[in-house]
Amino acid sequence: MAPVAVQARQAANTTAAAPVDANEIIISATRRNQVLSDVPIAVSAISAEQLQNSGGTDIRQLNQLAPSLLVSSATNESNGAARIRGVGTVGENAGLESSVAVFIDGVYRSRTGVGLTDLGPLEGIEVLRGPQGTLFGRNASAGLINITTALPQFDAGGQAEATYGNFNNIRLMGSLTGPINDKVAFRIDGVFNKRDGFLTDVVSGRDLNNRDRFLVRGQLLLKPNDDLTVRLIGDYNQKNEECCGAAIISPIRGLSRNPATGEVIIGANGIANLVTSLGGIYRTATNGDAYVYETSITPGVNFNQRTRDWGGSAEINYDFGGATLTSITGYREFKNRAGQDGDFNRIDLLARSDQNRKFQTFSQELRLQGNAFNDRLDYLIGGYYSKETLRTDDDLKYGADFERYYNAQLAASTGLPNTLQTFANAIGYVTPAGQSLLNGTGIVQGGYFKQKSTNYAFFTHNVVSLVPDKVLLTLGLRYTNEKKDLESVFLSNNNFCGAVRRFNGNLGGLAALRPTVTSVACVINNTAGPGFAAGSDGTQRRENKLTGTAVLSVKPIDEVLVYGSYSRGYKAGGFNLDTSALNALAPSAQTLQFAPETVDAFELGAKLDLREFKLNAALFYQKFDDFQLNTFNGVNFEVANIEGCSVDLGGRDRDLIAGNSQCTGKRKAGLISKGVELEAFMFPTDDITFAAGMTYTDTRYADQLAGFNGLSLAPTLFQLPGQRLSNSSAYVVTGSASWTPKINETLSALLYFDMRYSSALNTGSDLDIEKVQPGFAVANARIGLYGRDRIWGIELWSQNLFDAVYQQVAADAPLQGSGTFNAVARGLSATANQVFVTFPAEPRTFGVTVRTKF
Repeated sequence: MAPVAVQARQAANTTAAAPVDANEIIISATRRNQVLSDVPIAVSAISAEQLQNSGGTDIRQLNQLAPSLLVSSATNESNGAARIRGVGTVGENAGLESSVAVFIDGVYRSRTGVGLTDLGPLEGIEVLRGPQGTLFGRNASAGLINITTALPQFDAGGQAEATYGNFNNIRLMGSLTGPINDKVAFRIDGVFNKRDGFLTDVVSGRDLNNRDRFLVRGQLLLKPNDDLTVRLIGDYNQKNEECCGAAIISPIRGLSRNPATGEVIIGANGIANLVTSLGGIYRTATNGDAYVYETSITPGVNFNQRTRDWGGSAEINYDFGGATLTSITGYREFKNRAGQDGDFNRIDLLARSDQNRKFQTFSQELRLQGNAFNDRLDYLIGGYYSKETLRTDDDLKYGADFERYYNAQLAASTGLPNTLQTFANAIGYVTPAGQSLLNGTGIVQGGYFKQKSTNYAFFTHNVVSLVPDKVLLTLGLRYTNEKKDLESVFLSNNNFCGAVRRFNGNLGGLAALRPTVTSVACVINNTAGPGFAAGSDGTQRRENKLTGTAVLSVKPIDEVLVYGSYSRGYKAGGFNLDTSALNALAPSAQTLQFAPETVDAFELGAKLDLREFKLNAALFYQKFDDFQLNTFNGVNFEVANIEGCSVDLGGRDRDLIAGNSQCTGKRKAGLISKGVELEAFMFPTDDITFAAGMTYTDTRYADQLAGFNGLSLAPTLFQLPGQRLSNSSAYVVTGSASWTPKINETLSALLYFDMRYSSALNTGSDLDIEKVQPGFAVANARIGLYGRDRIWGIELWSQNLFDAVYQQVAADAPLQGSGTFNAVARGLSATANQVFVTFPAEPRTFGVTVRTKF
């Protein structure tokens, strides 16, 4: 078994591949086929066989095999997020690019969520840790996932597999490859997967979070002569699923504070009781788990998601003898249409049925790589160009229960049965004919955000042999030019919001209610203006950045490599594609902008290669300036750049007072990620492989925090200073064991087990303590029996073998309360009654897979 060697890739890229040690781990992350232990960067290599044994069909399964990586999703799988060394971008806001870039067959995918679908047959996956920019066309601030799909072969063959598991999981996969003639080979891959959901709607009885997807990919490999290779790929990926419902975090509780002792008192939650009295349903766990796999949805509302992802690419390699020219041209189109019960409950407060996101991306990468000065210089010079159009629209509206829900809350203080209508009468607002005051109003289709992005870059990555095969100096440099242009049209029929904000008359006894009524009426912002025309003030961003890397590596003996590196990374700024960020009285596109994220990364590493035992270690320290934080406030997403402040803010960045914590001193990095990584591989016999990994990460905000240019952060972020970043565990440990014994001359077997332990982490970006996920472990197992040369095989498998119940992401239940334990405990708030939801991970799955190849 070659556990992580990408040997097929090596054979395909060379005319006469040298024999490869079965225990060697071969990677191409440096654009050169190299043994992993000779590469002075932190990279994890996962072979197709490893991923298959672990049960992986998308990049989320990499969590089990790469301890420094975490991939998760929340309200929409198309908006999944990847984190490396604790750092990543919450993917729910289309305006933010990912801190972790994803490349599939050399083509950059603009958002991580494209990897959360079936990838089909693969050659392998590489996870590069730390900022990237001098090896790949697109730059990334935290890391990179490089996916290579299976290549066409000139030897005719094929494979097929069929899987059946619990939740009526059916997965079929087939591949066919071979020569068209002696110059052209083809490959066709197809995957179909359908499965029931694991989250039950107790109202309708139907299942959510199901699977209904397929992939078709066709390839041609042309080799007209020994010097020229052309690879053409076209693929189409489709998903028609109902995802992603949320479960209620248990227990639901109301909090108050004893003013005399400061003690936090836990009691009934009045908001939850009100929701229940109006028809809402909360299903909570009673056995100590964080949640149950049940939810409640408003009748007639759904979480339907329709995703189409397709495109093509052409990779051309020409060998000039001393250098190779590579061209990669790609076009991708990604569309997602989604519905959602916006309050995640039977009560009808918010809903959408037609939220759309569409990406159209063209990219061109050109690289020249070769050797000079008697192989003392290994050089790479490249250029990159991309053009992307992003369009989003939405139809979020107030539900049929919205008015009575808030009137019931306001009645306790006003004594009025219909406070909202009373207020409307007081300001002279007349509801348009055929329309309710608020129910059924909101965002109207026809409005949109449209962002056009143009990026070009020049990069170089050069390895200088100071002492051949002993001391190497790597120098890389990148210049990036980024241009983004925004246009938008805003349409809303929530006219009551605008009327309340514009009214300047005398309200008499109702004046004290105005802030409350305004916040209720304007949950869906009606005062964003008509939109922003292309080219108008604040709709254009221009960035020019110089980044790079320097690495010194030494091999004191053939079995040991040590290195030290510095890298500067960058992720472009952009626009928050959410009208909630706009000033109600003077909307300006300038307020939608956020700054680029930059990082300075330092790393010390060592690699030991004893053939039967391999050990890789790295110490890292990374400073992020203007880290881009995307936070869900219960209804909308708020984007902020996080900066540190050199002066003591006196705790003002930790209270709930808006605008009082501006940094008047020197600004510094707002986020530090530091830690140690270990990876080990053991090959005691030809048929036994052990792998283990451990990552200790301290990814933490600065003690004194401010926003962009030192401005105050929003009070909702009061818990961030000095704390660990969300979805960042202190410790992650992974391990796997594989035994492939030969039973007799015709039969062989497989025994496989892997696990990942993650220490406690907070799954909410605002760091509410209620969103903490305690430490947990996930294990997978597989047993297989195979015929001669694995022409056939049958496997029994289980994922999440011990049925761990854990959260992916937690959030405030929209409009269902406010506050958090920390606010009450610190005396910042007298009470808290927020209800919390979580997007659950998959429970235990198991099944049988039958394989054949020819």
